Amino acid sequence: METVFDSAVLPAHERAEAFEDAAAQTLVTTRIEVVDPATFGGRMEALLLGPAQLTRLSYGALLSQRTPRMIRQSDPEQYQVGLIRRGGPQGIDQARRTARLAPGDLIFYDSSRPFDCYAEAGPWTRSESILLQFPKQLLPLPDSRLAGLLARPLPGTRGAGRLLAGFLTTLADEHGSCSPHDAARLGHVLLDLAAATLAHHLDSDLPSAARTSQDVLYLRITSFVERHLRDRELTPAAVAAAHQISVRHLHRLFQRHGTSVCAYITSRRMDLCRRDLADPRLRRVPIGSIASRWGFPDPSQFTRAFRRCTGMSPSHYRGLTADRPRTWRPA
Repeated sequence: METVFDSAVLPAHERAEAFEDAAAQTLVTTRIEVVDPATFGGRMEALLLGPAQLTRLSYGALLSQRTPRMIRQSDPEQYQVGLIRRGGPQGIDQARRTARLAPGDLIFYDSSRPFDCYAEAGPWTRSESILLQFPKQLLPLPDSRLAGLLARPLPGTRGAGRLLAGFLTTLADEHGSCSPHDAARLGHVLLDLAAATLAHHLDSDLPSAARTSQDVLYLRITSFVERHLRDRELTPAAVAAAHQISVRHLHRLFQRHGTSVCAYITSRRMDLCRRDLADPRLRRVPIGSIASRWGFPDPSQFTRAFRRCTGMSPSHYRGLTADRPRTWRPA
């Protein structure tokens, strides 16, 4: 795992704001208020699992809010499955539902809907949790049915939930022995376990969730794309050649997932451009440099594409997200 935040390297007055920055970069944009800034501490470690990500977190008592405005500005369109490992009472409000959580509970929520989370002080100095996040399109269950599981405590101590919780814990604790190839394959297994657990609580036999070789191939290809988004030569032909399949086969594969190769690449690059434009630490970096970094060498072409995607120019978007100066730098 890569450590993306550790409060131990910061003075107390910078920790809360820095934790909010790290959460925006690693998870999703939220507004975070800590209960006691003088004593707050936290740590965040992330492990890429192909197109999914596993994050291990520890944190003091806090409130976290994701607003409709934040969603309009940047939404990775991901689901999150969290496991509470230890700490005081915690909870989340989403989709007009409130879940109060304790250690051993699993929780499912959606980056595209507003939510409020809290963690209260408990017998431990910090609470701990593990979070799996992944693109919605990788979960073979209908959104309309999954909405019924949002912000509902799911037991992680029995049945399918126990298997999922055990796998999350083991992978988070034993990640050091995993190669990048292992991580991608284990991500596939973890997604299957998450789908099976959610399907169990929907009283579904999950007939469409059995992954075929084509699903595995799609996971490998999207993982490859994520690692090469900076490469200007990342074309359908290059992606197909890297996986020893025809371009036609590649296009059919992405069509099965409701998109195209070029649209997927452009969408992910645009997500990263939006992330960097909203990052106060990159405020002095020219917009053209950010665009070029993520595969848009032509500034006018980037501006047109950005406007189609967000409804505003890159400079306007950057201005809207310039809420206040930030001082933290990653360790």
